[in-house]
Amino acid sequence: MSRRLGAAVAVITVVVTAAGVPGAAVADPLPTGQCTTSSGVILAVDFSRWGGPLLRSCGTTPTTGYQLLNQGGWKTTGTQHDGPAFICRIGYSGHNGGTQYPTAADEKCVLTPPASAYWSYWHADPGQNSWVYSQLGAMSYKPKPGSVDLWIFGATNIEGTQGRPTISPDNVRARNTAPITTAAPPPPPAPTGAAPGGASPPATVSTSSGADPSTAVTSPPGPSPSASGTDAATTPNMGWPSVVDAVPTPVADRPSAGSGIPTLITVGVLLVLAVAGGAVGWRRRRRGASQ
Repeated sequence: MSRRLGAAVAVITVVVTAAGVPGAAVADPLPTGQCTTSSGVILAVDFSRWGGPLLRSCGTTPTTGYQLLNQGGWKTTGTQHDGPAFICRIGYSGHNGGTQYPTAADEKCVLTPPASAYWSYWHADPGQNSWVYSQLGAMSYKPKPGSVDLWIFGATNIEGTQGRPTISPDNVRARNTAPITTAAPPPPPAPTGAAPGGASPPATVSTSSGADPSTAVTSPPGPSPSASGTDAATTPNMGWPSVVDAVPTPVADRPSAGSGIPTLITVGVLLVLAVAGGAVGWRRRRRGASQ
């Protein structure tokens, strides 16, 4: 019995170790301009539900959607019921002090949130200007180089036919064919009644509501112009949120995995089965020896 039990414990140890390290490799964060039409993947997260912008950043590929959403200052929290694989909260270190949304006051993240209020996951492959509702979880999906991943919060049905994104992929994707370095935005023109001597006032960094200077509104490296010819990154229209480039920051703490209850239950069941199996084998050996 001791041999079988020892083998079972070894297997359980491997299961626990694997379960405790979701998405081991973390995508390398890059400045937004380093993503191109054929390399890297743009991550876009819409915080407009809470009065914020749509933040976008660039990550390397190959990777998974989960790893992309936990690099360069991004962090997620899963549910206690489903673990880290179900994205319940999303936060960025440069936006509102890293607050993850929805907050605990709005969503406890114990059970799976309702379809009327959850983070839905969308993709747009290179050259595609329509969103596809993800049929895979963030840990299973691998974005293609040059593609866009989008997370929006609200009421989206499980078929993805209702509650679709209002902004188009071309308004957030990279359209440059080679990596570029995003320069600081030029100073604004001098307003009427400029300072004496014609000097312009100091240039200011435009930030979204609640964002800090690490999420400056800039002209991204290549989003498509809107139908009116204006840049959606600086002039929101059609109900779109403002698009803000999230400056990569050092990797924060590991993403919260939610509760370990599902893993502990699994381990407990395996342990019980292992002990029971060992006991049965031991009884059989005793019977054989007594005959």
